[in-house]
Amino acid sequence: MAAAWQILVLVLGLHVVDEALTGFLDFYNPLILSVRPAWSPFPPTFRFDVWLGGLTLLVIGLRLLTRWIRRGGRGPRAASWVFAAIMCLNGCAHLLGSLYFGRWLPGATTAPLLLAASVYLARSIR
Repeated sequence: MAAAWQILVLVLGLHVVDEALTGFLDFYNPLILSVRPAWSPFPPTFRFDVWLGGLTLLVIGLRLLTRWIRRGGRGPRAASWVFAAIMCLNGCAHLLGSLYFGRWLPGATTAPLLLAASVYLARSIR
């Protein structure tokens, strides 16, 4: 399970790089501003430095959890299920969004890798 966890963390890191290089926030921020009520702060918009810094810390934090995941048990298994599910949804959102908008969205290039690594982690939990 720990090896599959590490692979998904690595793929998430690649996905963040993909999004950063292809202008994810140039797509995301205007979309969010167009669909949320003017008085609501949710979902949030981001400045590039805050967004990239937060995701970098997330990837580092997930990598640091590998030793805990390696120990096994209920907590690490539950965390692995949650991580795999969120990354699977993330990958699906990029690909389905590309179909919906009729163009290849930022981050869609690594979305299939997110799906594959998520399935691999989910299968390794047993």
